[in-house]
Formats: sequence, C-alpha cells, structure tokens
Amino acid sequence: MSAPSTAGSRRRERLYLVWDIAIVVLVSANLLLLLVDSLFLLPPLNAGLEALAPSLHQAYDSAIHQRFMTIDLVFVSIFLLDVLAGWAVAIAERRYARWFFYPFVHWYDVLGCIPISGFRILRVLRLISLLIRLQRLGAIDIRRWGLYAFFERYYRVLMEELSDRVATRLLSSLQEEVQRSDDFTKRLSEKVIQPRKAALVDEIARRLETTVDKSYAENHQEVHRYVATLVTRTLEENQELSRLRRLPMGEHMAHAMERSLSDVASRVVHEAIDGLRSPRFKSLIGDLAGSGIDAWLYVDQRTDRVTEQVLIETLEMLKDEIAVQRWRDELDLR
Repeated sequence: MSAPSTAGSRRRERLYLVWDIAIVVLVSANLLLLLVDSLFLLPPLNAGLEALAPSLHQAYDSAIHQRFMTIDLVFVSIFLLDVLAGWAVAIAERRYARWFFYPFVHWYDVLGCIPISGFRILRVLRLISLLIRLQRLGAIDIRRWGLYAFFERYYRVLMEELSDRVATRLLSSLQEEVQRSDDFTKRLSEKVIQPRKAALVDEIARRLETTVDKSYAENHQEVHRYVATLVTRTLEENQELSRLRRLPMGEHMAHAMERSLSDVASRVVHEAIDGLRSPRFKSLIGDLAGSGIDAWLYVDQRTDRVTEQVLIETLEMLKDEIAVQRWRDELDLR
C-alpha cells in the first residue's frame, strides 16, 4: 500500500508543480500586458510610438488595447479557476481547520481576480507567492537571480534605515524620561538591584573564588618560583644571615634555612588558596560584596545626578552607533 500511495503523491506533486509554473507564466504575461497598456495610455509615449512606428501603434491599438478588458477577463477566468481549484484541493487535503479559511489566507489571489485597476496590482503578490512556493519545492532558486540580489540588497538598506530611525527615536524617548524623572536612581536601586542583592553577592563571591582557584591551578609553579625568589632575595639582604654565612658550616645552615623558609612560604600560599574554598572565606567575601553593594546603592542628590548622566551618555553613545550607515560599506558608497 505504501508504494502506490507514494507514487500517487509524487504524481500529485508533479501536477501541482506544472500547474504552478503555468500560473506563474500567465500572471507574468498578464502583469506585462498591464504594464504595456498603462504605458500606452500615457500621451507622450502614445504619441511617440505613433510617430516612430505607426503600423505597430495601429496593430496594438486595434488588436490589444481596444480589446484589453476582454483579454483581461480571459486571464481573470483562469485565475478564478485556479483559486477555486486550490480551494477544493485545500478542503480535500484538510490543510486548514475550517473549509472557508482558504479565501482569507489567499486574500490577494481572490482580490486580484477583480478586474479593476486598484485590485490588479495584487497579482504581483500572487506572483511572489507562487515563486516562493516553487522555491520551497526546489523547482527554482531565486536567490541566484540578479533581480533577487538587487531587491534583497536594497530591502536590507530600507529595513536598516527604518529600524535605525525607530531605535533612535526610542532611545531619545528614554533619555527624556530619565531627565524628567526626579528619583530614577532611587527607583532603579529599590526595584531592580535591591531585590537581587543576595543573588549578586553570591555571584560575586562565586566568580572571585573561581577566578582565584583557576588562576592558581594554571600558574602554581610560577607562584612557587616567585615566592622562592622573593625569600632568597630577602635573605640575601638580611645582615644577620650574612654574618651566619661567615661562620664554620654557616653556608650550609643558610641554605637549609633558605629552603625551609621557601617551603614554609609556599605552603602558606597553598593553604591560603585552599582556604578560599572554606565556608568562612565565602562568608567573608559575601560580607565584603554586600557592603560594597550597599555603598553602591546609597543614593543622594549627587549620585542621582551622576547615575542619570552616565545613563544619558550611554544612550547617546548607542544612538551614535545606530546612526552609522553600515549599508554604505556593503554598497561601496563611501
């Protein structure tokens, strides 16, 4: 049962593909006819064509222009048949939750069938939707078309300009709101930072512990060498140890003392780093971070002005960054 059903599905897909290609050709021909006839109605172009090619002007006028409505109705009848056939297929394949959803989803197809100049332009949307459908089916690849690259490039330019204008206006509104507010910093402290104080303290303590622990694990040999060098230099500068070296066996005793002190100092550093993992150290770091956040959250008139100015200048910097027209680099217009 699966093989015949698969073969039938492939035949339907091929049939849909051929029908879509035929509709694309007809819509393109109809749009071309609409464009040519619209240009024919312009008095300068009409007069110029009549002067340059009177026989062609007479042939087009009698064969197409005077029968334009009849020709357009032929296209409309085919497009209407396509809509009805698509609606029937959608009902048969249960594509939508209700049978009457199809004309609302494909509203541009339905309105484009109305033979009035205001609705005929919607046939462009019909053509675009068909091209997208063929692209999805793999029948064409419009991304390789030069026309697609042209419109896609300038579409990005348009979207960037529009989004930049909206973002700049939004940031300017934020600056105005901050300047109008009398207690912005206080509300920021009370409603945003203060409720998250415990989480901030834990995060600061965790990051400090992780940073120190990781740095020591990666550089412990360098730390021990630095401690040994520091102990050696300190002992060499010690006058009492210099006198000890002059005594019999003093040099051996000085070296033994130096090794012992270096080992003790290295052990002290190692134990101090290990102590960072202790609950007592975490509590100490938490207290220090909490005190720092409390000091930071303290708000008076001066800190309120400073915070407001920092925020305003930050928003201004973002506006300057948004104002950069990056599309110029893509189009090599600099």
